[in-house]
Amino acid sequence: MGLSDQIAQYLVSGLSTGAIYALIGIGFAIIYNGTEIINFAQGEMVMLGGMFTLFGLDVLKLPLPVAILMAVTLTTLSGVLFERLTIRPLKSPTPLSLVIITIGGSILIRGIAMLVGGKDTHAIPAFSGSDPLSIGSATILPQHLWIFALTVIAIVLNKLFFQYSITGKAMRACAANRRAAGLVGIDVRRMVLFSFAISAGLGSLAGIIVAPLTMTSYDVGVMLGLKGFCAAIIGGLSGGLGTVLGGLLLGVLESLGAGLISSGYKDAIAFIILLLILFIRPQGLFSRAQTERV
Repeated sequence: MGLSDQIAQYLVSGLSTGAIYALIGIGFAIIYNGTEIINFAQGEMVMLGGMFTLFGLDVLKLPLPVAILMAVTLTTLSGVLFERLTIRPLKSPTPLSLVIITIGGSILIRGIAMLVGGKDTHAIPAFSGSDPLSIGSATILPQHLWIFALTVIAIVLNKLFFQYSITGKAMRACAANRRAAGLVGIDVRRMVLFSFAISAGLGSLAGIIVAPLTMTSYDVGVMLGLKGFCAAIIGGLSGGLGTVLGGLLLGVLESLGAGLISSGYKDAIAFIILLLILFIRPQGLFSRAQTERV
């Protein structure tokens, strides 16, 4: 295989991985825009999606579509429970205390998953076979196509929800100005709850569609969550097209670095990019710097 063919293969793989990062990053951005909280337990919602699907398949013997629906529902409820038990009881919390709370919550969720599901890595069957497909000089697995399709559908539905639904508009109002939103009758606390529920649902979907390729275990959400956070930072925590582009860019650069340099640098590339963004353009590559009148 020539260099051009290798690069084409790396690009296809990188875009597929980047779509996952984008989906996770949007979950980070939704919560941040609604609450100004960086939810470091988002990676555990990704992990729960895969683990709940595995539970439905192996223990309950459900068909794959039903197991997936069950997993998304249970993970969404887990996100609601997480907000109820950890965020809502806090009175005038500082940003540092919120970070510590979400990190502590992620450790707790990961520990419970380890006790219940064990430390073994588990496989989830591919949605539609495992015979590779040819796209030009590159090959792609059918599961990659599912990743692209479901990610696009999730992003479009998310966009339509926030643009046209009453609840979505109320959540956008809370993101713009929580006090003003409360003064016009919007239940701000309910909108925060919805942001955690939507974020958990998107995270679970990401964990489900990537599990047939990477498998799933109790600690799989740690690295996926951090890379989703990196994608959100690249996009300026906008939750829109910037985060999608940030995830795709991260996935492509990671794939090219692993293929052309060394696979040992695969995970380090995300953090190198994150540090460079924070040093050079902390508002993100795809957002404008904002000024605040005081």
